[in-house]
Amino acid sequence: MGDALVTDLYELNMAASYLRRGMTAPATFSLFVRGLPSDRGFLVAAGIDDCLDYLETFRFEDDDLAWLAQQGFSSETLDAFAAIGFTGDVEAVEEGRIVFAGEPLLEVTAPLPEAQLAETYLLNQVTFQTAIATKAVRCRLAAGPIELVDFALRRTHGTQAGMCVARLSAMAGFVGTSNVAAARELGLHAAGTMAHSYVEAFPSEAASFRAFVEDLPPPYTFLVDTYDTLAGVETAARVVHELDLTDRVSIRLDSGDLGELARGARAILDERGLGHVHIFVSGSLDEYMLEDLVASGAPIDAAGVGTRLGTAADAPYVDSVYKLVQVGSRPVMKLSAEKETLPGPKQVWRRDGIADVLACRHEPAPPGAEELLKPAMRGGRRILARSSIQDARARIDRDLERLPAAAKRIRAPDAPEPVLSAELRTLAGATRAAAEKLDRWQDTAS
Repeated sequence: MGDALVTDLYELNMAASYLRRGMTAPATFSLFVRGLPSDRGFLVAAGIDDCLDYLETFRFEDDDLAWLAQQGFSSETLDAFAAIGFTGDVEAVEEGRIVFAGEPLLEVTAPLPEAQLAETYLLNQVTFQTAIATKAVRCRLAAGPIELVDFALRRTHGTQAGMCVARLSAMAGFVGTSNVAAARELGLHAAGTMAHSYVEAFPSEAASFRAFVEDLPPPYTFLVDTYDTLAGVETAARVVHELDLTDRVSIRLDSGDLGELARGARAILDERGLGHVHIFVSGSLDEYMLEDLVASGAPIDAAGVGTRLGTAADAPYVDSVYKLVQVGSRPVMKLSAEKETLPGPKQVWRRDGIADVLACRHEPAPPGAEELLKPAMRGGRRILARSSIQDARARIDRDLERLPAAAKRIRAPDAPEPVLSAELRTLAGATRAAAEKLDRWQDTAS
């Protein structure tokens, strides 16, 4: 089975109806986030590349069509589905750009059935990956000088999600991942320590540490909190001296008051002349705990961030939507309470200080502004190159430098909001008036 059925049934139903009625005029859909989650002053756009890959290869396979036939779709509809591939255009924000509520991350213009069928998959990719990329960047902001490692694989919602988290955390500036498959596939640094089970499997803590060094290449990280944490640090110090370990050696703290234990561990290590031994912490960490550890001055060199990163625990989704904004040459908008949309294809212009302008796509650039939405596909073919991790990270770093400090706060951030161009406001007013007039006419006619 291909990816064409990775969708909601109502997408297939709508596309079938459009095709039956010959409703194949070009239509533009805009994918954006209505509002930012709590404690988010920005979002990091991600998942764009996977969306473009999906669109470029979209088609119904023979077994897809055979299954749909069993569900009652007509032979006429199945023949129409068999002929469908994505032939449209896409404008998209590049992977790693910082964006805000209301700004399109991508816009799809294609024959109405094609554009409609893309909705579910595009939302799935952008929603998850943007939530995770944003969480990862916030962790890096909070960690300051502490190096971060992705420990999320065992708690992500599926192994495919774990692969995404490894890539997105690397984009954010994490220095490694525990995910071996991701390290191999993406060229990342594979990082790992030992589990409490390893320590418990040996007759003593010291025996487990010695075996680890004897059986494996460096680096060596000793998990010291299986029994008594500070006693474990003392044991690790003895083994380091005994085996004359002078390079790439750490201890790992995985429970308790990490800040206080790090201070105690650092004192023990320094008293024994082991200033080169680093302190690595883990255990349900997120940006809030990292910020508190840094603020307390805890002597921590690196941290593994897992569950709360891989699930974006405090904000596991973004309120992303995919809305029709134009059919043929007719702009359209939704007027539902608290869910109103803006009509027409758009462009986001970024000015100095990340003061964004949301405008109609054809409008000229404001002075000194850069466009966020780039041509990504033309005629169903990709023209925007896939972003490397390094390119995406560079975009993140560049946008963070320009982002107001208030938006980067971990707690109670102040998120910038784009302003609407005069032309877009005028278009919205005219489209609203036309929709309301039609609604009144329908009421009279009924």
